Amino acid sequence: MTARPHQHQITRRLLLLGVSAGALSACSGAYMAAEVGSDLDEGGFGTPTANNILILTGQLDYVVALAERFAREVPNTVTFAFDSAELDPAAQHILAQQARWMRHFPEVTFRVFGHTDLVGSERYNRGLGLRRARAAANFIVRQGISRRRVEAVVSNGETQPLIPTPDRERQNRRAVTEVSGFVQDNARILNGEYARVVHREYVESAVRAPNTP
Repeated sequence: MTARPHQHQITRRLLLLGVSAGALSACSGAYMAAEVGSDLDEGGFGTPTANNILILTGQLDYVVALAERFAREVPNTVTFAFDSAELDPAAQHILAQQARWMRHFPEVTFRVFGHTDLVGSERYNRGLGLRRARAAANFIVRQGISRRRVEAVVSNGETQPLIPTPDRERQNRRAVTEVSGFVQDNARILNGEYARVVHREYVESAVRAPNTP
């Protein structure tokens, strides 16, 4: 009979621990975009920091890390109507998101690759793919991104379809934006803008999630 109060206390403590864990989980779920390396925790405590050190010392490819982050955090592809290089509202919305991301990393350069479907001649499609790449790059520049940071000189034409079909296919008619390098070939510029981004994301990650007790 005397064991019941003790058992009740243990149960209550376990419930409180569960609530606390749930609150921490909800809080971390609100953390949408973290600094490079923070999502790598394959070896335990300190692994993200170790990964960042490797990047900053040139032992890991910082370009690859940023390219992966860009593709993960914003849509990197816009599509086009048949035989067109015009940007529809959906494409403009995606490119505006890309430009906002680019403003956080003013030292990073990008390439826009133009693609077409398999309808038409190879020569015509190469030119069409280039026009699509230039349309996307020009829109990004109009959002305030320096032209020297956005290159649109590469066209893959019809040679890299996402869906192998000779018919009209919108997913093949696309422009893809990718991280290509760094301004003035400086691969490890961590300026005040990047520091502000990291600090902002750190503060936001500590904000209590909605409906958290």
